[in-house]
Amino acid sequence: MAEIILKNITKEYENGFQAVKHIDLEIKDNEFVILVGPSGCGKSTTLRMIAGLEDISEGDLYLDGVRINDVSPQNRDIAMVFQNYALYPHMTVYQNIAYSLRIKKVPKDEIDRRVKEVASSLGLTDLLDRKPGQLSGGQKQRVAMGRAIIRHPKAFLMDEPLSNLDAKLRGQMRVEIADLYQRLNTTFIYVTHDQTEAMTLGTKIVVMRDGEIQQTDNPTNLFNYPANKFVAGFIGTPTMNFFDAEVVEENGQVWLKTKDGKIRATEEKAAKLREGNWIGKAVTGGIRPEHTVFCSEEEAAFKGEVSVFELLGSNAIIYVQCGDERIVLNTDDTVHQEHGKSVYMKVKESRLHIFDPETERTITN
Repeated sequence: MAEIILKNITKEYENGFQAVKHIDLEIKDNEFVILVGPSGCGKSTTLRMIAGLEDISEGDLYLDGVRINDVSPQNRDIAMVFQNYALYPHMTVYQNIAYSLRIKKVPKDEIDRRVKEVASSLGLTDLLDRKPGQLSGGQKQRVAMGRAIIRHPKAFLMDEPLSNLDAKLRGQMRVEIADLYQRLNTTFIYVTHDQTEAMTLGTKIVVMRDGEIQQTDNPTNLFNYPANKFVAGFIGTPTMNFFDAEVVEENGQVWLKTKDGKIRATEEKAAKLREGNWIGKAVTGGIRPEHTVFCSEEEAAFKGEVSVFELLGSNAIIYVQCGDERIVLNTDDTVHQEHGKSVYMKVKESRLHIFDPETERTITN
């Protein structure tokens, strides 16, 4: 069992800078938790505090109900996989994987059994006699994971383990890590700035910004019900379209009036806008590219000119300049759209997001 709880955790450096600000987080046994956010948001610092590699300035950290703020890293029964692999270059793959067991003086036959078992599970059996300099990036990362797995720790911590790999290898390693999680049946905490990794790997995602947690939820809820504009824009590729609008009511129907047209609010969203006294006020609208479609001039909420057309095989990404705003479409209509072509767009009303322009909190979720 590996339940990890962070209560009011803060990391403040000597110069007064707070890298992490009073965060609360509960990580249950066997969860795959992703800490995601832009560079400098505090996700790696949080991971390092859990590992014991950074001191905690304020708050309490618990592992299985025991406060471990002052427990040394080697006594936390947590394994960490780093971005740079941190392999010993003079040792073979076998020796690197076995190292933690050797220093604990585990019997040789037990070490050999466990090394071969781990190597087999990671596809490293034929590489055990090689040294790190003879391995590819993906192979080095598997060795680093093998060195962590062999310890049978309570939890695995991974700090951007795939960031040094090319796109194809990252895709392959994501599958391997997901498979590893299913087989090991233990707690994973994984740091990345790549929201694709977060959405495909995590059972729980923690979105961070400026040292604070913005939202914690499963991937589906983060995508469909973002808590604020930052989360809405960070999760999803291409990023969500944002636009200025005014809430108006006409003949009992609530609309978002854009500079080119208007978007009808669903009954549920209309009720929340009325309850919040938003009629007649400015808001920020949001709609994902996959929920934006071309339409006739009469139906249009937006009009503009095609600026970029990107064909991605079975789908296309189309960038449309609408005055000062840019609207992006993600469509399975792969017919080429000429640069400068005038187009009209509407949105799927049920997928519309509405945000407070001052606080950036969602209004209608």
